[in-house]
Amino acid sequence: MRGINRVTLMGNLGKEPDMQFLEGNIAVAKFSLATTEIFKDKTGKQVTQTEWHSVVLWRGLAELAQKYLHKGSLVYVEGRLKTRSWDDKDGIKKFATEIIGDNLIMLDKRGEGMGAGDGFDTPAPSADAPTQGEGPERLPF
Repeated sequence: MRGINRVTLMGNLGKEPDMQFLEGNIAVAKFSLATTEIFKDKTGKQVTQTEWHSVVLWRGLAELAQKYLHKGSLVYVEGRLKTRSWDDKDGIKKFATEIIGDNLIMLDKRGEGMGAGDGFDTPAPSADAPTQGEGPERLPF
C-alpha cells in the first residue's frame, strides 16, 4: 500500500527567495513561509500563532519565485514533505523538514507589494505553473 505525502499551505514569505543554480544549471529557490492561525483561548482572549515553513522550489517554479515573489508576498503552495539529514562540523546529526513545492499560486493583487518594473504584466514563462490571479484576491485574515 502506498501512502500520501501532500502539503497545502497559504501564507506570506518571510524573506526574499534565495535562488541558486546547481550543476547542470538547475534552478532551486528556497524561502520561509509564515502561516498564521488566530483563535480564542479558553478565557476568550484572542491568540495569534505563527508557524514557519521552509519551502523549496525547483526549475521553472524556482525562476518564477525569484522573479515575482518578495518578502510579504501572499502565496498558495502545494507539495510534499521531505526530511533531509547531515552531520554538522562537530559530527552532530542535524535534520530539516522542507516542503518541496510542485504548485505555486501567487495571491497578491496585481502589483500589490511589488515595486515598479517587476514585470507582473508579462506572461509567466512556464505554462505548467499557475500564475498570479488564479486564486482568490485576498482571504479575510
